[in-house]
Amino acid sequence: MESDIFKLKRGSSPLLVSMPHVGTKLPQWLIPRINESALMLPDTDWYLEELYDFLAELDATVIVANYSRYVVDLNRPYNDINLYPTGNATGLCPINTFSESEIYHKKVALESREIEERLGEFWWPYHHAIENEITRIKDLHGSALLWDAHSIRSEVPRFFKGTLPHINLGTSDSAACKFELAEKLIETIKKDNNYSCVLDGRFKGGFITRHYGSPSNGVNAVQVEIAMRAYMDESSVNISNIDNTKADLLRPLLKTMMKSMLDLV
Repeated sequence: MESDIFKLKRGSSPLLVSMPHVGTKLPQWLIPRINESALMLPDTDWYLEELYDFLAELDATVIVANYSRYVVDLNRPYNDINLYPTGNATGLCPINTFSESEIYHKKVALESREIEERLGEFWWPYHHAIENEITRIKDLHGSALLWDAHSIRSEVPRFFKGTLPHINLGTSDSAACKFELAEKLIETIKKDNNYSCVLDGRFKGGFITRHYGSPSNGVNAVQVEIAMRAYMDESSVNISNIDNTKADLLRPLLKTMMKSMLDLV
């Protein structure tokens, strides 16, 4: 299913994969307002579609955002409540980057009317699609697994000190996913023995994981935040390509992690 806002490929398994931050499109009316460095979209979750190129083999349903998080962040609440109250968040409609550089030509405070328009045009359609697919999958299987796929530079001082583990799992301290499912993911990563990992560390899950994850209602959700060094060269702001050698090593692990969850539902 094609939409200007997102791409949706339906599968028949219990697995739904969301990629809310891979989009690189900007509406034409917004481009002139954004400065040259921000137009490079440095905070994009680069090449996740390529990294997860095996999802058809799992018969997964996949929803992928087309538009940049600089338009509206699909993993933030529509009311812009900070999910990490002690942290330095970027907000629903960001005005600065992860490196705290301005996105617009001049410092701005977006008007509430514009934010509501962006929500209506870009945010709500994506979330209605997630809701519809969860309902469809539950009708088929009685339960659903939601895997919210993300990536980030290994070091982002604005959000955390030091270097992130390779794979960061978030379940909102088990509120969004049964502990035994998350524990199985950690066990799988450790058994692979190539990657560091953490459960509910700095990344406990954004809005998508926290809002839709409800184990008591048959929906287990996990945010999977991968440090970019695990599958690409992150040394440049203008990242040019995925590192296929690294990606080929990581893909089998991600596939095994997903299978381990599917085996438990």
